[in-house]
Amino acid sequence: MAKHNAALFLLLILTSCGHPEGVMTPVSTSLSTAQTSKVDMLVATTRSPSGDPATLFNGERSSKPHLTQISISIPAKRETGTVQWPKRLPPDPATDFAVTNVQQIDTVAQGRVWFRQHVKGGHALVFIHGFNNTYEDSVFRLAQIVHDSKMQATPILFTWPSRAEITAYQYDKESTNYSRTALEQALRTLAADPDVKDITIMAHSMGTWLAMESLRQMGIRDGHVNSKIRNVILASPDIDIQVFAKQYVEMGDPRPKFTIFVSQDDKALAVSSFITGRVSRLGAINPAEEPYRSRLEKAGITAIDLTKVKTHDRLNHGKFAESPEIVQLIGERLMTGQTLTDSKVTLGQGITAVVGGTMTNIGTVAATAVAAPVAIIEQPVTKKRPPRSADQTLDGDLKQQTLTQ
Repeated sequence: MAKHNAALFLLLILTSCGHPEGVMTPVSTSLSTAQTSKVDMLVATTRSPSGDPATLFNGERSSKPHLTQISISIPAKRETGTVQWPKRLPPDPATDFAVTNVQQIDTVAQGRVWFRQHVKGGHALVFIHGFNNTYEDSVFRLAQIVHDSKMQATPILFTWPSRAEITAYQYDKESTNYSRTALEQALRTLAADPDVKDITIMAHSMGTWLAMESLRQMGIRDGHVNSKIRNVILASPDIDIQVFAKQYVEMGDPRPKFTIFVSQDDKALAVSSFITGRVSRLGAINPAEEPYRSRLEKAGITAIDLTKVKTHDRLNHGKFAESPEIVQLIGERLMTGQTLTDSKVTLGQGITAVVGGTMTNIGTVAATAVAAPVAIIEQPVTKKRPPRSADQTLDGDLKQQTLTQ
């Protein structure tokens, strides 16, 4: 227990931030902010309403999903990959991310009218945030990703009840389970819209568990995932590798095209592995090593190794959004399911992709394995249980199993 608490304390130190809370109250724009950009999004949530327009929703669970349209203003002068949080309230649109419009949507018909007004080639992006996120955290992060990636898609955020507390890891995990059916229903509703041609799901951290569980549910009900869901991007997936293999198989066939972003120096996943029984997380594997390389090839999954990518994130857990090269790769290629093996893909930070079992250098230096530098993870624990080998973990899980012969 002491080491469990120490791991959480280390994570608390690394994730501490100082931005003000309560930024959801809309501010007016003026002629002085004419150079700002705007991102319009639709937000579905299983959070409870806070009763405060400054926050809109809190971290508790609601049996009734809610839908809101939100507009965010983004200043012209900022560093790509960053969220420009205001230093004081109200935000100044000339220098800060700022909410400029909030409107509740009460019916599916109203939601479809909004989508029709904001359609971009019929492409929809559904983003699912990770552990330790407030409502406003997830709204601003999606706005940053959409703006920086220059993606041609209509952004839809699914935000689940996170208490945004380091010590609430288990509550957050149960909240993803609580939200599985709501996300599945949201995806079905979106896919049924005639203005929607294809859907890309992008999930981060613990949100990848929610995404996989909802797709698995859909596959179990229908025998396969809805055909409009073409691409699934899992960034820093906080999922037990063995469980992921089962989820992947049980969603049926045909499946969407899967891309995962991994990094062996991800400190958040190292702590997650420790507190979940020293079980390897999917987002921390080295995809160039066996047996992962062969298993990924067999499953048709593309893995992009971000270990060598450097960002301002001290946890190395949000590289997919904070690296200018990676967020642009998402917007320009992965959103539309394009291959990463042609000569047009060239990144500058030493990034390796494993596509179809073949290592493809899409940076300037081949990636190498780097041990996660979290000292507490390396210390012996009471009743030490050696982790299962990758062969034991994955060999039987990439195939359907029946209860009886």
